[in-house]
Amino acid sequence: MTKTHCPYCSLQCGMTLQLTGRTLAVQEWREFPVNEGALCRKGWTATGLRGHRERLTSPLVRDRTSGELRIAGWDEALDLVADRLRMLRAERGPDSVAVFGGGGLTNEKAYQLGKFARVALGTSQIDYNGRWCMSSAASAANRAFGIDRGLPFPLVDIEQTDVLVLVGSNLAETMPPAARHLDRLRANGGHLVVIDPRLTPTAERADTFLQPAPGTDLPLALGLLHLLDAAGAVAEEYVAARTVGWDEVRRSVSAWWPERVERVSGVPAPDLRALAVRLANADRVTVLTARGAEQHTQGTDTVLAWIDVALALGMPGRESAGYGALTGQGNGQGGREHGPKSDQLPGYRLIDEPAAREHVARVWGVPPASLPGKGRSAYELLDTLGTEDGARALLVFGSNIVVSAPNATQIAGRLGELDLLVVADLVLSETAALADVVLPVTQWAEETGTVTNLEGRVILRERAVSPPDGVRTDLEVLAGLAERLNCPIEFETDPERIFAELGRASAGGRADYAGIDYQRIRDEQGIFWPCPRADHPGTPRLFTESFAHDDGRARFVAVEHRGPAEPIDADYPLHLTTGRVLAHYQSGAQTRRMKDLLDEGPFVEMHPILALRIGTYDGEPVVVTTRRGELKAPARVVDTIRPDTVFVPFHWVGANRLTNDALDPVSGMPEFKVCACAVRA
Repeated sequence: MTKTHCPYCSLQCGMTLQLTGRTLAVQEWREFPVNEGALCRKGWTATGLRGHRERLTSPLVRDRTSGELRIAGWDEALDLVADRLRMLRAERGPDSVAVFGGGGLTNEKAYQLGKFARVALGTSQIDYNGRWCMSSAASAANRAFGIDRGLPFPLVDIEQTDVLVLVGSNLAETMPPAARHLDRLRANGGHLVVIDPRLTPTAERADTFLQPAPGTDLPLALGLLHLLDAAGAVAEEYVAARTVGWDEVRRSVSAWWPERVERVSGVPAPDLRALAVRLANADRVTVLTARGAEQHTQGTDTVLAWIDVALALGMPGRESAGYGALTGQGNGQGGREHGPKSDQLPGYRLIDEPAAREHVARVWGVPPASLPGKGRSAYELLDTLGTEDGARALLVFGSNIVVSAPNATQIAGRLGELDLLVVADLVLSETAALADVVLPVTQWAEETGTVTNLEGRVILRERAVSPPDGVRTDLEVLAGLAERLNCPIEFETDPERIFAELGRASAGGRADYAGIDYQRIRDEQGIFWPCPRADHPGTPRLFTESFAHDDGRARFVAVEHRGPAEPIDADYPLHLTTGRVLAHYQSGAQTRRMKDLLDEGPFVEMHPILALRIGTYDGEPVVVTTRRGELKAPARVVDTIRPDTVFVPFHWVGANRLTNDALDPVSGMPEFKVCACAVRA
């Protein structure tokens, strides 16, 4: 029996795997505190790809004559990739090669991927799909607090808060085992507030539900700040002692009276006033944001505004109170700390800081000047592929870009312009099907490695079974390519040794793992970073004494509402928003292949008033059109969504052909969560 963790979302629920003969069964691990043995249906069926008929077990190479993918040996595949990379770099320079990672990669893989790009390839062109998950919350937290850790406290703390405000989170479907904390909160007398354009299963648990138009969570926060200030409910002593910038915010929100907020968001002014009174009278308030608030061109500003609300109430740094962001992907937190983000080096160091470059280069054994500078963010990298200024080759690890990228038709076209596309994956995903070379890699139960969950808890996934013959780990793939590229340093393949090196590289950084090792994780059920020394207990709660800025104070930041990049108009009169459903995860490359997970395909959720207006019924096909494309899918007619909004899940090809690729200017986050659309029967 092997203690490990679920391969899907950032809860990283504890589970045990029992191998009996050839059957690998998921069982409870009740002692792990995050989920206490509970799992969602995805977790219980997580071993479903073991022995699956679509599992890749041999490299595939595209035949130049037939254009079809054919089986190849590992040496042939890696030699081909290395030869073509060498040729491109010689002809067009190191930035002609790009690397794209995934938020599900272990810390060891993420670390090695960043090291591989910058040392073996010498390219600045590396980013990962976590840019589309947590980047707005990360940029806001760094600006406000001086550090980004999704939750600066253990998840269990929310059970003891007096008022919990969830902004753009459908926790009950995206992280079902976490919903127990919401139920315990209410059982303890706490009040749950959910803000969402849809009455989701999470919102059905709420004591207060606000239903704004997509893209208007920011005005709600500004209106609350206006009301809290007018009521004298700002924690003036806390603000004076622990923050800077409140006076500018106070002036900026003076014009956001409740009736103006109502005109912009659709939330009734009396409901906003009632929430302000509740927040003002609560001893402990916790605000949590998620993708619904963050995946906007104003995602960073929206998160900053909600952080301003928490700071005005004097909550960050208090137990069972404060602000946090609900990380989405399994290792979205660790991924952005240690490697594949275009502007960062391990330990959450910025790549353009001389001291950071010197420290990491010393650990890697290369000259600091040899490290490239800051590259393009994820969508910008993809949207320039195959152009004169963009990369001509792309190596993809752990991401299904064709399904998950915004304005996906445009990006699929860019992939088609490449001289070389290499994809490492478990199955022939929609992106792998376009590749010149496909490399079959291990899945979570077949390898050991760490991930960092939404709390900043570093945990260990242990190998439970051997991989199929012919399959290699991503670490072995990177080492094999580095050797063929005559890399000046050797690439390790043992994950425990890589993690030890990661600790040295992160030492002294904001995300300091130097005091963590595999045995400590096993003994202590995970360690919260920062943990700078072996005798350090880890840091479950941040900000108890000071914030991470040099002066120890948090920053209020004044922001203004601009609205969505693409407002509705006569031709496209409805808001389109996207999200997840209970049975599936991310691009669905794995969950859509699980026979025990329901796969009904995409659908278009709409209000009965809208269905009546366009002349359709539940289950009938409708067509959603935006300026970028169209999707045909069955209507799902419900009274839980706003009449001016339609919802499409993004697990299938089609949804992201519709979404807007406009970017947040600070975080590089695309505006997945709102664009203008039209719907017809």
